[in-house]
Amino acid sequence: MRCPEPWSRAGCLAVCFGFLRLLLDASTVAGQPVMAPDSLLPFAPRTYVCYRSDRPLHIDGRLDEPAWQAAPWSAPFVDIEGPRRPPPPYRTRVKLLWDDTYLYIGAELEEPHLWATLTRRDTVIFYDNDFEVFIDPDGDTHAYYELEINALGTVWDLLLLKPYRDGGPALDAWDIRELQAAVALDGTLNDPSDTDRGWTVELALPWDVLEEAAPEGRPPRPGEQWRMNFSRVQWPLEVVNGRYRKRRDPATGRPLPESNWVWSPQGVVNMHLPERWGYVQFSALVAGTGTEPFLPHSDEPVRWLLRQLYYRQRLFRERHGRYARTLDELEVPANRHTRYRLTLQTTESLYEITAALPDGARLHLREDGRIWKTRPDTP
Repeated sequence: MRCPEPWSRAGCLAVCFGFLRLLLDASTVAGQPVMAPDSLLPFAPRTYVCYRSDRPLHIDGRLDEPAWQAAPWSAPFVDIEGPRRPPPPYRTRVKLLWDDTYLYIGAELEEPHLWATLTRRDTVIFYDNDFEVFIDPDGDTHAYYELEINALGTVWDLLLLKPYRDGGPALDAWDIRELQAAVALDGTLNDPSDTDRGWTVELALPWDVLEEAAPEGRPPRPGEQWRMNFSRVQWPLEVVNGRYRKRRDPATGRPLPESNWVWSPQGVVNMHLPERWGYVQFSALVAGTGTEPFLPHSDEPVRWLLRQLYYRQRLFRERHGRYARTLDELEVPANRHTRYRLTLQTTESLYEITAALPDGARLHLREDGRIWKTRPDTP
């Protein structure tokens, strides 16, 4: 398994993890795949360097201010399952900025048929075409944020204590306090008589809220990285009696499935795999004054090793009704035990796997998927 740039610095470690390739189909919880086996999509999250804005932005949905003009675009979105699916027919891309008060997110969505129906906040916005944001500040896959917005500017923001696969509820009552959100349309909404060009989204998310789930309960510092992903839901439409509606399956009368296009592919149709999200690195440079490279953390291959063991434990329990009690039961070669000083502690319903890092720190992963790091002087 070779990780492409910018993860090639860790490539030698990634090759050693080939023994963990999961050739089985992804298991599911409540109809959602809980993993994307490496046989479907190797570990290669996308990356982005977020530069600073030298002044507050006016949030009107238009990405025309000088700071936005200087900020780089992300790579275009791809199908959520990755390269084994055709590329999206319409381009979607994002750009980010930050200052001492806000994380700014801008998105550009090509769209020939502007359509939206939902007007009440915190309804399920992906029943319309939408743009979505996912943020896991500390990268532990728990306590992460989701925001969805449609072409009417209607927002659904929520906090997930855990991914759905791990039993986590979605807290709809949680709101991003003082969120600023706007859209700008390049065309006419809900009018099938013409061809539109698209829409743009502009968001300002206050650090006062985002820091609640962040490391040390604070905004990021230059050089730090947060896990994020961005998604677009696109429904196939048809025109009936001069109005858009979702295209239906003639056999069942039900709407045809939506398309899911994302910045960093998941490998399966499930956005709630935070370990598959991309990395955003915060820079001290003001947008347009210079560039800096994205610098991957050296412990990421070990994190991915633990995640693969988490997948293995899930499959083991499905087959045997219990978690594996030893690493041998998970078919981890003995030399891996030694190299990373892997340990596994298991009870009837719980487990924790630990790996040692070269600097003396330890990575831990438990049965509900949470992963975290400790230093020698911490528990």
